Amino acid sequence: MSNLPSSHELDLTSDEIPDIVIGRLPIYLRALNQMASMGREVTSSRELGEYLGMSSAQIRKDLSHFGGFLSGKQGTGYHVETLRNRLQQVLHVDREWPVAIVGAGYLGHALAHYRGFIPRGFRVVAVFDVDADKIGQKIDGMNVMSVDRIAVEIPTQGIQIAMLAVPVEVAQSVANDLIKAGVRAILNYAPINLAVPEGVHVQYIDPVVELQHMTFYLGA
Repeated sequence: MSNLPSSHELDLTSDEIPDIVIGRLPIYLRALNQMASMGREVTSSRELGEYLGMSSAQIRKDLSHFGGFLSGKQGTGYHVETLRNRLQQVLHVDREWPVAIVGAGYLGHALAHYRGFIPRGFRVVAVFDVDADKIGQKIDGMNVMSVDRIAVEIPTQGIQIAMLAVPVEVAQSVANDLIKAGVRAILNYAPINLAVPEGVHVQYIDPVVELQHMTFYLGA
């Protein structure tokens, strides 16, 4: 990484930045990664906007929340590598986060084998399940552990992020166990809203909801 100020030096808190803005930063980072892979050195808010299908004004407004730290230069735009590194710092993905998966079914297998996590700052280090037939099996070199091991393995491996790939009827109880063990961020694939304490962040992925969103535009 270049010698840029750390995110701690920015003195930013999550309360100062709207969550909808934070949610767009990974999209900008993905676009910059793609530009860098094509050898692009400089871009602009207009070009990013055209690339992402959004207004350049929205991009400038989002980045303005971070002051000069993410500001481009008038007339010259953004240096792709510099902006990419700075966004990584803001999102705290200039390091590698250990991640746990709970649920060793088809979805859990797919997540564990997904190769897109590591280049973006995440490494799956533990897989848990309740099924005795799955416990002890290997997934991508990892032994599937009993959910009874959550209380030990989560703090031992310093895991703060977990992905839930479990049936809806057990999602809340598993989330409770993860939070008690020290997890602070959950990516939930179960079609249920989780009740979590303050300080724990949950993101939901429900393919059915997204499909229903799209069918609105298909008409009769």
